[in-house]
Amino acid sequence: MNKITRVFRKGFVAMLGNEKTQPFAIPLFTILISLLVGMAVIALTGGNPVSAYRNLLEGSGLLAKSSYAAYKSMLTDFTSFLNAWTPMLFAALAVAIALKAGLFNIGVSGQMLTAGFITSVTVGYAQSLPWPVAKILTLAVGIVVGMLVGGLIGWLKYRFNINEVVSSIMINYIAQYIISFFINTFYMNPVSRQSQVVAEASRLTLMDTPVGGLKIDIPLGILLAVIAAIVLRFLMNRTVLGYEIKAVGASPKAAKYAGMNVGRNMILTMMISGALAGLAGVTYFMGYFGSIQPKVLPSTGFDAIAVALLGNSNPIGILFSSFLITILGKGSTYMSSQSGVQAEIASVITGIILLFAACSAFVKFRVNRMKELLEEEAQEQPSVGKRGDGKGKGDGDL
Repeated sequence: MNKITRVFRKGFVAMLGNEKTQPFAIPLFTILISLLVGMAVIALTGGNPVSAYRNLLEGSGLLAKSSYAAYKSMLTDFTSFLNAWTPMLFAALAVAIALKAGLFNIGVSGQMLTAGFITSVTVGYAQSLPWPVAKILTLAVGIVVGMLVGGLIGWLKYRFNINEVVSSIMINYIAQYIISFFINTFYMNPVSRQSQVVAEASRLTLMDTPVGGLKIDIPLGILLAVIAAIVLRFLMNRTVLGYEIKAVGASPKAAKYAGMNVGRNMILTMMISGALAGLAGVTYFMGYFGSIQPKVLPSTGFDAIAVALLGNSNPIGILFSSFLITILGKGSTYMSSQSGVQAEIASVITGIILLFAACSAFVKFRVNRMKELLEEEAQEQPSVGKRGDGKGKGDGDL
């Protein structure tokens, strides 16, 4: 083997060959490569890649800007970033648990919209509710509505074998147009051309809260989203239900043969997925935005599919992948204004990241193959003590 090739393989195996760290090391490696490719794309468009990436971090409140408007600072930018991150994290977790059961919940956007709308008309416009009661009801209604929609998709899958992709897409469109009708007929704000803004008591983001001379948007749902990721990881790895969900996802026939209730697990999984999507909906429409635009499905639900795949459907991995994708989305506007790089480039970089993330299985295969080749070569090489013509240690005694 060429010496340079051998050194390259050894270095590659040293970085990515440990089976215990591969689930984290390989995604990080693919993200790093994709960011380098993204830099090349920015350079080809005439921009400065280093400045563009710095502006992405500045726009997300992870680095300080050169100047700020009144009542604004790096802290206000960061809390605004957390406000956008919250529904993305919930939505990606919703996609991930469905994938664990072998189901593809492409209807997260519709579940978000349905939960957000029903919560807004039942709780969001109630001006007389006390602050704690309104917020608890907002979360509770969002969870229940999401569970019902998700459970319906799971039931259709089990009872009539209707593919969940088809049923969830149809429900997306049904929700989009029915809700648009009601907003246009009963809840339209004539100035914004969106639904009426929900009451402050039920809103899940404390908007323009005075703190130390600043006006900060404080997202109340971010802590709940992080807890949900930790609980979901515990559920999947430490409980019987989690084991059964993964078993059904791996092979429904084998799970049924082992005595597991496949139908119940499918429906229950989609109910949990729907509940998380409902939380994404209320933190999006009752927190981040405060109103609903008619005839528009939230793109967060579709972006969450990519985020879940990038995080390998692992709740902890999704914490980091959703954080990264939210940086690209939140910081793109500031990057465009400061670096002259089109905001759409952030979407291109996101696509490149997902493209390379999709190659993770191939990277793992190649790394393991390199590892095997190096082990085979090491076994073929004779040991130092066996080299030569057989005259060894005792020759001088003759």
